[in-house]
Amino acid sequence: MLKKTLKWLAWIVLIPVAALAIFLIYITASDYKPPAQVELQTNNNSTTILKQGDPFTITTFNIGYAGLDQGQDFFMDGGTMSRSSSKGQTETNLSAIEDFLSDTQSNLYMLQEVDVNSSRSNHINQVKKISDSLPGYSDTFAYNYKVPWVPIPVTHPMGGAQSGLLTLSTFNSTSQTRFDLPGKESWPVQLFELDRAFIENRLPVDNGKELVLINLHLSAFDKGGTIRKQQLEFLADYINQEVKKDNYLILGGDWNHSLPSTDPSKFPTQQEWPEWLQAFPDTFGPDGFQWAVDPNTPSVRTLDVAYQEGINFLAVIDGFLVSPNVEILNVTGHNQNFENSDHNPVTAGFKLK
Repeated sequence: MLKKTLKWLAWIVLIPVAALAIFLIYITASDYKPPAQVELQTNNNSTTILKQGDPFTITTFNIGYAGLDQGQDFFMDGGTMSRSSSKGQTETNLSAIEDFLSDTQSNLYMLQEVDVNSSRSNHINQVKKISDSLPGYSDTFAYNYKVPWVPIPVTHPMGGAQSGLLTLSTFNSTSQTRFDLPGKESWPVQLFELDRAFIENRLPVDNGKELVLINLHLSAFDKGGTIRKQQLEFLADYINQEVKKDNYLILGGDWNHSLPSTDPSKFPTQQEWPEWLQAFPDTFGPDGFQWAVDPNTPSVRTLDVAYQEGINFLAVIDGFLVSPNVEILNVTGHNQNFENSDHNPVTAGFKLK
């Protein structure tokens, strides 16, 4: 009898261990491992050439996969939720985001956390829906998250995730490339993490130069900041190489740092400075580069609890870094009170000198 009981106990232990081993082998074998650079396709490429001296606008917006609206928290930030509350809410959020983009009428859009086929956003192809809602724009998409199944939280796992960066433009683009960013978590954690990257679009200018447009989304939740340091070093080296070519550079997106010339303490909150948020290093980048940010409008909120005005910690982590030959005309943070995303969009006007 004892021998039989021990045998059953052994099976009870071995079956889940074997299942876990098989799962990890499958996830490891299917792990998305893009090369350092990937040439990307641009759909509906415009023939309009950017003109030196003509003003144009860019909007950056981390749309939070149309699932991180006011009522949501997120388990990675200390909350409990891992998916949008419902398909209907996802559709409502996405529709509001599409309306905002259409009404804003920027010449260029840099979007982050745009899902293609993810459990968390009810498998809605957000890239297609947003691109279709802006028929006068080209669209360039790059994956930075491609995992068959994220098994946490255990009681309600995030599930499959296919997501990335989306750049939309009314100007001609001659080259589109995904650049892989360095810095990875150790195995097996990295299997379920984002593969950070940026999209480079090269836009010809009528004076023979190029505007190099970078849509980025840097790391967060990096204990000790080691990975973020590697990413910034890579980015600094990339910028230095482009500066030698005498091109125009505009880098925009979600930097996941408290950006220079901004101060989170000006926004009312009942929370402490979150551990994941670091101040952007003052030493970054070549001389003469300028930040285009709105210090008076928060662009992100904490996600450990649903949004309540005056409760969540707020900061400015979304904006643009531009080369000295780009003139900043204006910057506007759109205070949407995080109604449809955990970020607020930021629009800036520029002119090429």
